[in-house]
Amino acid sequence: MLPVKRFTEFIEQNSLFTPASKIMAAVSGGIDSVLMAHLLKAAGYNFAIAHCNFKLRGDAADADQQFVKELAHELEVPFHTKNFDTQVYAAENKISIQMAARDLRYQWFNKISQSAGYDTIAVAHHQNDTIETILLNLTRGTGIAGLHGILPKNGNIARPLLFLTRNEIEHLVAKNNLQYVEDASNASVKYARNKLRHQVIPLLKELNPNLEATFENNLRNFRDLEVLLNRQVESLKSDLLIFAGDEVHILINKIHSLSPKRLLLFKLLQPYGFGESTIDDLLSVLHKHAGRVFESYNFTLLVDRGKLIISPKAVKQVADAIINNNTSATCWSGYKLTVLHDDTPLIIKDNPMAISVDAALLIYPLKLRSWQQGDYFFPLGMKTRQKLSDFFVHQKVPVSAKSNVPILVNGNDEIIWVGGYRLSDRYKVSDNTKKVTIFELFKL
Repeated sequence: MLPVKRFTEFIEQNSLFTPASKIMAAVSGGIDSVLMAHLLKAAGYNFAIAHCNFKLRGDAADADQQFVKELAHELEVPFHTKNFDTQVYAAENKISIQMAARDLRYQWFNKISQSAGYDTIAVAHHQNDTIETILLNLTRGTGIAGLHGILPKNGNIARPLLFLTRNEIEHLVAKNNLQYVEDASNASVKYARNKLRHQVIPLLKELNPNLEATFENNLRNFRDLEVLLNRQVESLKSDLLIFAGDEVHILINKIHSLSPKRLLLFKLLQPYGFGESTIDDLLSVLHKHAGRVFESYNFTLLVDRGKLIISPKAVKQVADAIINNNTSATCWSGYKLTVLHDDTPLIIKDNPMAISVDAALLIYPLKLRSWQQGDYFFPLGMKTRQKLSDFFVHQKVPVSAKSNVPILVNGNDEIIWVGGYRLSDRYKVSDNTKKVTIFELFKL
């Protein structure tokens, strides 16, 4: 018997999705995702299966793909699959194979979700994955946010197996005689996560056989502490931060009243790009060295007499990125823009980092650039034009951040998209649209 009641209770308690939701289940063919697929079926949810073949394990990867296809047929649910040249993508983007696979997976999941109308992507993380994530974060260095582990829900990503441990999953799969495939790379200890899984956690379980239950209790405490800390920081911002034009001032005598001083000052300055090592140096000179300057990527922090002054750095001009009709991706000022042409007149919703545009309205070459004085556009839903400077004010975009907002411009110099914020009403998909071009931004 499958634990359908525990499964649905966990989903309801964490508001992961509802019986009316349209779910895309990410299934590798491994033991965790196979159990998730069977639970979704047994609980009566409306779902499809999606499988990625990263072409990293030759015939074994193809066999996994075929297994998952047959599983979808057995469960009588729709099946989506895609092959990726992961090694080429990793080399072109100068990232690891694991990071490349993650990027490709979620880019494709989001595209399928938008085109087929799935509102939730279900992935099969469980309690032991959370323990491994926390230990990795602790090993690499983390703030309190790194201690809350894997959240049950993050945006449109849901994790309905977080109520189960790995041992419970193995027991359930064996008891219900469920077939699955084993990825040989899961046993390799050359990856940090696998080293924790096979070498470190077994030792910890010798010290505490109830490790999973202990961590689950710790997670609740960490998450509650994170909420309290964030509320305290928001309250401090209204009390300590003095906004003077583009500058932010903090009175030094108020810093000395903070407790714990180092943590709270770090959280106050973190949005301006200042790290923990800067906080240590700053605290050592607060009353000694007026005129001392610290720098982050976008800001300078001056220790003045009696106050700190945070100022945006002079904006560096970033060259425009040119987009031709055969461009598939380009980079601009910390962003990567991907371009996809589609014969389906789909409309992208609830993703500010992606838009679908009526392809017939595009005049190449397009440009991705910074905003300029005098820029205006027609925000989606409005028939009258609005100055971009006014739009930024209404959106509460800091003055120092405006020049880092990517602006997508048509060949006739009209603004198509204020990246991450709003599409122009003139370029939206309509009933007459035959083809669309999909633009999606990713922060590098």
